[in-house]
Amino acid sequence: QVQVVESGGGSVQAGGSLRLSCAASGHTTGRSAMGWFRQVPGKEKEFVAATTGATTGDRIFYIDSVRTRFIISRDNAGSTVYLQMNSLKPEDTAVYYCVAGYRGARVGKMSDPSEWHTWGQGTQGTVSS
Repeated sequence: QVQVVESGGGSVQAGGSLRLSCAASGHTTGRSAMGWFRQVPGKEKEFVAATTGATTGDRIFYIDSVRTRFIISRDNAGSTVYLQMNSLKPEDTAVYYCVAGYRGARVGKMSDPSEWHTWGQGTQGTVSS
């Protein structure tokens, strides 16, 4: 059973940066997909970024609104995923969730929260104007 734990949230001013980390434990390898979602109160979870893992060529996906500002990466062992968030905007304020255990047969459904089996507890990222 894979478990994930996020860390690294905090508060910054607009234009600043935050780096989130997600440590995976259990039956996990660097070959598996991992990613990030975020959620603000009253709204549905929103896909942010994902990496497919070594089995499918380490493909990376971003939501358009963060594509030029955020970077998803993972360590050599593949068990820790990072989300470097730069040029932050107030609209990036959210609880950020790490995910693992992608169920989908194809990468096209990575933005669907229901396709991910394992969720972390979330870490708050707050950007003030």
